[in-house]
This record gives sequence, C-alpha cells and structure tokens, in this order.
Amino acid sequence: MLLLNIVVGAFVLFGIRGEVADIRAHDVSGKAVRVLLMVKRNTLPRILDADGLDGIQVVDAAGRLVAWTPNLSGEPRQLNALPRRGLANDSAEICGLPAFHEACKLVVTLVAFQSDGEWVVYAFGPAIPWYVSLEALLFQIGVTLLLVGLTWFGVSRVVSRTLAPVSGITRRLGEISAGGGGMQIPVPECDDEIRDLARTANQTLERLQTALRQQEAAMEQQRRFAADASHDLRSPITAMRTQIEGALLHPEDTEWREVGGEVLTSLDRLQAIVADLLTLNKLDSQVTAERVPVDLAGLVRDETARARAKHVTTSTREGVVVSGDRLQLARLLTNLLDNAERHADSRIAVTVRREDGTAVMEVLDDGAGIAPEQREIVFQRFTRLDASRSRDVGGTGLGLSIAREIAQVHNGTLTVEDSDTGARFVLRLPLLEGLSDRPE
Repeated sequence: MLLLNIVVGAFVLFGIRGEVADIRAHDVSGKAVRVLLMVKRNTLPRILDADGLDGIQVVDAAGRLVAWTPNLSGEPRQLNALPRRGLANDSAEICGLPAFHEACKLVVTLVAFQSDGEWVVYAFGPAIPWYVSLEALLFQIGVTLLLVGLTWFGVSRVVSRTLAPVSGITRRLGEISAGGGGMQIPVPECDDEIRDLARTANQTLERLQTALRQQEAAMEQQRRFAADASHDLRSPITAMRTQIEGALLHPEDTEWREVGGEVLTSLDRLQAIVADLLTLNKLDSQVTAERVPVDLAGLVRDETARARAKHVTTSTREGVVVSGDRLQLARLLTNLLDNAERHADSRIAVTVRREDGTAVMEVLDDGAGIAPEQREIVFQRFTRLDASRSRDVGGTGLGLSIAREIAQVHNGTLTVEDSDTGARFVLRLPLLEGLSDRPE
C-alpha cells in the first residue's frame, strides 16, 4: 500500500511538473516574442535586456550572432537547433550548454522570416527540477504521508472486521478440541471467503463426527458379533453335550451309530462357524493372496458344475476378466449360491456381463425375496430376519457377510437390488483392462 501511494504521488508530481514546465515555457516564449518583434521592425540592439531570463541570443540568416544579453557577451552560439518541421517556435530542456556550465536550461526557439532568410531567436530560462520546487516536494511528501496514514487506518479497520470471524472460528475450534459442545463453528453472515471457510470446516467436522459415529457403531457391532458368535458356538456344543449325556444315561438303549451321526452333524456346524469366523478375521486384516486374472464366466462354470437341490441356469459373457484371488471369488460365488439354494422355490439364475466398464455378476433366486429395508441388514454378521428368510441349520449366518467383505477387498460392491421375483444379489468389480475386450 505504501508503494502504491508512492507511485501515485510520483505520477501527481510528474503531472504538476508538466504543468509548471508549460507555464515556464509560455513565459519564456512571451519574452522571446518581444525580441522577435524587434527583429521584424529592424530595431534590434546588439545588447539585449535579459528581462528576467538566463540569456538570449539572436542569429541572422547567415548564422552569425547579431544580438545577445550581457551575460552571453563573447560566448559562442549555444546551439544550432531549429524548431521541428512545420513549427515557427519550439521549446525543450537542453543540458550541456557551454555558457551555463553544463547546466540544464529551458530553451525556446523562435524563427523570424526576413527578406534575407530565417533569423532565429534563442531564449534561455531556468529548467524545472524533477521535484518542481522545495515547497511542492514538501507538500507532496505531506500528502503522501497523510494518504499512507489514512490508508493504514482504513486497512487495519477492514482487516480487523474481516478477521473477527476468524477469531471466533479459532475460539470455537479450541472449545471443540477441549470437548465442549457440538462439532459446529459459527458461520459469518458476510458472503466472502471466510464464510466459505467456515462452511467447509463445518462439512469437515460433520464428516469427522460421522466417522466417529461409524467407529462407535463398528465397536458396538463388534460387541454384538462377539455375543452372537459365543451364542452360535455354544449352540452346537450344547447340542453335542445333550446328545452324549442322554446316551450315557441309558447306554443299553442307545443307538450309538445314530448318536455318532448327530454329534458329527453338530461338529460340522461348529467347524463351519469357526471356519467362517477365521475367514472374516483374515478379510478384516486385509490379508489377501496374489492377484491373478480371473474369468468370471469360467468361475461360474466351475462353481455351478456341482449338483444342487435347486435347478441352476447360467447366462455368461466370455472375456469378462477381473483381477483377484480366485479362491476368494469362488468362495463369494459359493456363498451366494448356497444362500439362494436355501431360499429359492425351484430355480437359481446366474448371469455375467459387462456394464459401463465394470464386470457384473448376478445371482437370482425365485424365493420370497428381501424387503428393501432389510437389504443392508442381510450383510451384517449373524443377522436373523423374519421366518421367510431366517437362517436355517444349513447356514452359519456369516456367508453374506463374507461375500461382501470379499467384494470390498477386490474394490467392488455387493448389493441386493430390485427384482420381479426372489432376491437378486449383484456383484460389481473393476474390469481388468486389456483382457476384457474379447468379443462375445
């Protein structure tokens, strides 16, 4: 701001100097005209009155000095310049004139057209210094300092008012850091960048608060998971204990082969739950095998080759290739097929296609379907829905959770989407570029 005031002051001073120079040139020209009239009237004396000027010289048509002021007596012609073409008079500041000890002078040149040719009158006046005068310089300095002071005062007031909301935001952030009140900062009423900053900060704080709530929800989910897991592990253990204790009470009446089969069934269920828990733990820890190209059509063919209680139809597009762990993707598809088999009336349909640069695999059953409000709940661990799709003895309650975890580990999604009949599970994974461009 100080620099700006200095620049403006310099321009003002330059303008004043120009005006003063014009006035000075007009004054010198007026006095030179009186000498020019003497030339025209043939009344020119050899010694001229300086009339307040620094000097005058008159040169005749032959280039001889014919008149001068006393201070230029005996001095040579000071310059040979003539007015610019088309002008009878001209003025300029010229430095280095020998009679004036190399000082700069304001020189006015007039031409008198006589019968023998052009006579030239040179009038020398004091040049205007860059600062015009000491008084003008002091005045300009005073005005500049006044403007600087007023500008500083105005800017400080504006900055104080502008930064006042920032101080409020800083105080509020300190209160939030100390755990006081909600996670919101005041938004200024003025429509400027600070208002945008406050809004952005509130959005960030809101996302942080959401993340904290999600963390709390995840911790609560882990607690529920531990409780459900302990219950589900206890159930087959309790069943085995009951079966064995009942057999031991009446050993002579017990069919030990039948008891052994029932115990093995409970052990199988226990083993399945433990295996699923280990799988979830592995997925949660982000431990994955080496990624390889996996053709989803080939994966579907391999996993649907096993005989199932429900009829399975497939519609696959060749060349839909993704990068992933083949065993995990096979586990995902198997879990979806097992879930569909438990809830389908008679048919299961599996499709593979490409959609907007994404590999899509769908598993559709013709069962009762899943209500829209329960489509996310089914992916929670050990979730129990109503009787129409409740978990039966064939499942552990972890299959869909594992399937979604595998999808997310592979940068994909697994959702339940609308369907005319039954439940439609849709897996979307990134296509592997370069290997997914084969024709159908």
